[in-house]
Amino acid sequence: MTDADYKVRIPVFEGPLDLLLHLIKENEIDIYDIPIAEITKQYLQYLELMKELNLEIAGEFLVMAATLIQIKTRMLLPVDEDVPPEEREDPRIELVERLLEYQAFKNASLDLQERLNERTRYFWREPMEVEDLGPDEPLLFDVHIFDLIAAFKRVLENAPPEAIQITRETLTVKDRINYIVERLDQQSPLRFEQLFEPDAPRQVLLVTFLALLEVLRYGIARAYQEKDFGIIWIIKAEDKDIEV
Repeated sequence: MTDADYKVRIPVFEGPLDLLLHLIKENEIDIYDIPIAEITKQYLQYLELMKELNLEIAGEFLVMAATLIQIKTRMLLPVDEDVPPEEREDPRIELVERLLEYQAFKNASLDLQERLNERTRYFWREPMEVEDLGPDEPLLFDVHIFDLIAAFKRVLENAPPEAIQITRETLTVKDRINYIVERLDQQSPLRFEQLFEPDAPRQVLLVTFLALLEVLRYGIARAYQEKDFGIIWIIKAEDKDIEV
């Protein structure tokens, strides 16, 4: 698919707690009553996809996976009927406290950043108006890595069974970067899904997604959406060119 040592580094601000909060929000889960078995399953699915994409996964992602599995195991143990319900320790409580603390910290950081940007007349995650998106989709906000991975998971779910073997000689990340740039030169903005051919095999989709991450990293384009878990738009940056 790609060179064996080709990796894309996930931004340092996107860690395992960010992924858990993303899953909790996406599934509309009460953070105080996390269905640990389902969340663990989804978390591990994300890690498997990240591994398949050859994304560089920090060690704390694996530590969190082990923690989730441990909590899941503890919750499957028989309940001590001699202990009153109100005195039984919930195995999830430490994780919930960590998530709440981290969420509060992130919210405080965003609030401070917003105040700073207001003083410099620049607004944090400033919404932008994009022509030709339609009257119901005028405001777009920055997209984070797990929003992109979630959208890509949906693309993969509709992919046909693998029919051909794609090798580094027949398809490279560089090829797909050029493909994405050409598409954006022809039409911008594009919906995220429009970058992936409906009948493309899984390996082509994987290489295309890696190429998109590189396009975003280089600043050739930006990814936006109008609301949480909404449509993702890929928009070419003005006067941004790069040799690939």
